[in-house]
Amino acid sequence: MKTLDDWLEAYAVSHQNKTNKLIHYFCVPAIYFSIVGLLMSIPTGVLSKANINEPVLVNWAVVVLIPIFIFYVRLSLKVAILILLFSAICVFANYQIAIIANLWAVSVVIFAIAWIFQFYGHHLEGKKPSFLKDIQFLLIGPAWILDALFKK
Repeated sequence: MKTLDDWLEAYAVSHQNKTNKLIHYFCVPAIYFSIVGLLMSIPTGVLSKANINEPVLVNWAVVVLIPIFIFYVRLSLKVAILILLFSAICVFANYQIAIIANLWAVSVVIFAIAWIFQFYGHHLEGKKPSFLKDIQFLLIGPAWILDALFKK
């Protein structure tokens, strides 16, 4: 199994351009946030007995975030805790958005705009996104951002 440092080193290969890095610092969290919003938009059915028009905190995002958290725990407890905190912020903020707006629509717009910028950044970089080599790099992006923010 690859270590966190192995993953981060491999991810960094296609993220050397200063502009591409800056784009990623904003867009990777935005994509993560929008995916949480999209998952929260899926009807919960048996997960909740709440009024269908009210957002709930027991939702598909929380269910999906559990194995994602386990993935990060296997790599680094520190990163896992940071991801857990960021995930909690995403759930809370998306919950607030759902109260005042169509969460699905807001999430789709954020997702699309962030990916457009991501691909533009990789165009500037001249390298393909890492996830085209290995889908797990989609989970390494947030860890790479956190590593950059909280480096020793």
